[in-house]
Parts: sequence; C-alpha cells; structure tokens
Amino acid sequence: MKGIVFNLLEEVVTSHHGPDAWDSLLENAGLDGAYTSLGSYPDEHMGALVAAAAQTLGMTPFDVLRWYGQQAMPLLAARYPGFFMAQPSTRPFVLSVNSIIHPEVRKIYPNATCPTFDFSDAPDGALLMGYHSPRRLCALAQGFVEGAAAHYGETVVFEHQLCMHRGDEKCLCRISFSSDCSGKMSC
Repeated sequence: MKGIVFNLLEEVVTSHHGPDAWDSLLENAGLDGAYTSLGSYPDEHMGALVAAAAQTLGMTPFDVLRWYGQQAMPLLAARYPGFFMAQPSTRPFVLSVNSIIHPEVRKIYPNATCPTFDFSDAPDGALLMGYHSPRRLCALAQGFVEGAAAHYGETVVFEHQLCMHRGDEKCLCRISFSSDCSGKMSC
C-alpha cells in the first residue's frame, strides 16, 4: 500500500484527535510510523492501525475505515481540485475513478495497486458498483463515496448487497444519489 494512504490517515487522525492520538495509534499498532508518500508498505500496517483505532474508539474496523474515507475526501479535494471540478456531481465523479482518477494516481505513485470497479445502472436509477480488491477495503470506498457526496452537497444511500467480508466473491454496492437543495426551488 502506498504511503500516501498512511499520510492521509495521519492527517485525518491528527486533525480530529490531535498529534498525540497518531503517536498513540502507532504505539498500539506496534508500528514506527515512518511513511513516505511514494513508499510502499505492507497492507498489514493499515490493518494494524485500523484495529488499534477501532479498539481505542470503540468502533468496528468497518466504521473506522468508512469514517477515514469520509474525512479524507475534503483533503483530497483540496490537493486535487481538478478531479472534482471536472465532474458536476457525485455520480459522474464516482464513474470517473477507473478511467480518470486511478490512471492519474498510478502516474503520481508508480506501482500503486488500486482497486477496480465495475458499474451498471439499477432499474430505479441507482448505481450498482462492483468493488474488486484483495485488500477488501470496501468500507473505505464507501467512505470516499460519502465524502464525495458531501463535497457536492448531495446525500447517498450506500448498501452492501454482496460483500467479501461475508464470504462473497466480490463486493456489490447499490448507491442512490439525491441532491441536498436546502429548501431551494430547484437544484
């Protein structure tokens, strides 16, 4: 896993819980925390950090990853505004991950192993998103989608219809989008 993922986690943790929280998390995970953005680190490091955070915060690892994804999105939007400005709303942003965002990630972070997604439309207009990755970080993907929705002033309903954590071959998520018009006559 690329170091940028750990750097973002550190930034999210310290901004919400202070710098001592990151040091404590590293200590509880048994890690030294020397992550450079271009470096590659064992996936187990992320698992250890998530497990330590879950235990400390009284949350499930799923909820920790989801929270991390939600909180990391504003940081990513500030660092890479072009990805967000190029799309008018959450749905096209999510659909751009395979074709635009991940190829750019691989340019910046050589040898990055990004998850792959497949998309189809549900009869009611919802987006069906298949998630494929041996890392099984579908909760992080959910948090990223929810964080993107917050960026665009929208809300999403995210359902895990299939999940590798329940023994399924892949994750299949159903995502419904709605605008938050905040009382406006039209969006």
